Amino acid sequence: MATPPRSGAVHRNIHVTQILSYRLPPAGVVSILHRISGAVMFMLLPFVIWLFDTSVSSEGSYETFTSAFVAGIGFVPAWFVKLVVLALIWAYLHHAIAGVRHLWMDATHSVTKAQGHSTAVATLALSVILTLALGAKLFGLY
Repeated sequence: MATPPRSGAVHRNIHVTQILSYRLPPAGVVSILHRISGAVMFMLLPFVIWLFDTSVSSEGSYETFTSAFVAGIGFVPAWFVKLVVLALIWAYLHHAIAGVRHLWMDATHSVTKAQGHSTAVATLALSVILTLALGAKLFGLY
């Protein structure tokens, strides 16, 4: 059995049942959400392609595109379509902002714990604020 470090801190692995109660630092949260947002965009790519194709094919198809946000698509209600589009908006914004954060860290090579914390908090705040602003527009609040 390995001996714990002399500093008094004991580092151990967590069990899978402890994942939800484990407190990640903001940089860890941004990292996980960066992966999740990439996966969301990849999985919803067929929907994005359909949206784009429907919006640019013709005037009639553009009307179909806009009616999807008012009347829904088939048996899928309009609020659910808007919710999926809102998830896409968040995924894109978070992934892009976190990507710029990573590019900046790679380019400057000056990453400290404090910088990692502050840029992670800024990434989370910016992605949520921009998503709320665009979501308010999507749901017709302005």
